[in-house]
Amino acid sequence: MASAPVHTPLIEDELEVLGALVPLSTQAIVELGCGAAHLARTLLQRHPGCQVTGLEVDERQHAKNLAQPMPGLHFVAAGAQAIPFADASFDLALMLKSLHHVPMDLMAQALGEAARVLRPGGHLYVSEPVYAGPFNDVIRIFNDEGVVRAAAQAAVDAALRTGTWEAVAERRFDMPVAFKDVADFEQRMMRPTFAEHHIDEAKLEAVRVALQPHLGPQGARFQRPMHVRLLRRRG
Repeated sequence: MASAPVHTPLIEDELEVLGALVPLSTQAIVELGCGAAHLARTLLQRHPGCQVTGLEVDERQHAKNLAQPMPGLHFVAAGAQAIPFADASFDLALMLKSLHHVPMDLMAQALGEAARVLRPGGHLYVSEPVYAGPFNDVIRIFNDEGVVRAAAQAAVDAALRTGTWEAVAERRFDMPVAFKDVADFEQRMMRPTFAEHHIDEAKLEAVRVALQPHLGPQGARFQRPMHVRLLRRRG
């Protein structure tokens, strides 16, 4: 008898996944590669007893973050491979779609740094997009991340083998992603401030063609598969 297909839940708010896995009431949190810190800002609205420090290497995004201050939220220009804080400074480290952006030869170092700044028993939450699905098919036209995403998972596997970490939980789910039109997709995905994808007219046209089947009256809508791995820092 064929096994029933595994149901992957649709999650609109990843903070629900995080909050179901770790306590969030009074945590000292560091987000490694925070981007615009959307989840961090929502987290602090719901859990004002927390303190969140966001690290970001993109100078333009870091400047935007500093221009939007919020109680309990602090920003530092730094990368995950060199966290400018003392040992055992945090209870929780977040890597939200950021580990695969760390240079491959520095991923192990970044995970070692996360272990260093976490207190014994602290958690590392690694959330990575899965290299599959219609959304990924469009993205890889101009930014094929197959190698770096596989390297990110391999780096987590290797970190677990060091004995520094223990695996606590894994979650798989889909997240909705929406764009108003092709121009919105181009601006947000093809021309980010943190990367240069060398966009030319041929790539633009290929993306336009690939987006057409997904465009409707409300724009282009996708479901992006995600894979979360929760690690605990051993004592």
